[in-house]
Amino acid sequence: QVQLTESGGGLVQAGGSLRLSCAVSGLRIPNYHMGWLRQTPGKEREFVAASKRPGGAAFYHQSVEGRFTISRSNTKSMIYLQMDNLKPEDTAVYYCASSTAALSAIRRTDMWTTWGQGTRVTVSS
Repeated sequence: QVQLTESGGGLVQAGGSLRLSCAVSGLRIPNYHMGWLRQTPGKEREFVAASKRPGGAAFYHQSVEGRFTISRSNTKSMIYLQMDNLKPEDTAVYYCASSTAALSAIRRTDMWTTWGQGTRVTVSS
């Protein structure tokens, strides 16, 4: 059974930092692109960041480029998202997900096939 479990969300002031973690079981992550997506109430989920399989290039939404860093540990089966200089507009539920899509489609939310339950991030102004 595949399970993705996010942790590390919380309340932080604007300009602060958080580190999200995603523990993956039942799935060999070197075989998958791993990513983070987010959703704000009333809006569709949006791509945030991805780590190309088995652990090479990273891809980011332009709104988080230079502030967020995605990383992975294939040996620990963990995915991380370091979020620095957080802004109120980063407030959302953040989801860890896996994909085998072509890299050209990696920013499409429908290309991510297995999701965790999410962790909430709230950034106060």
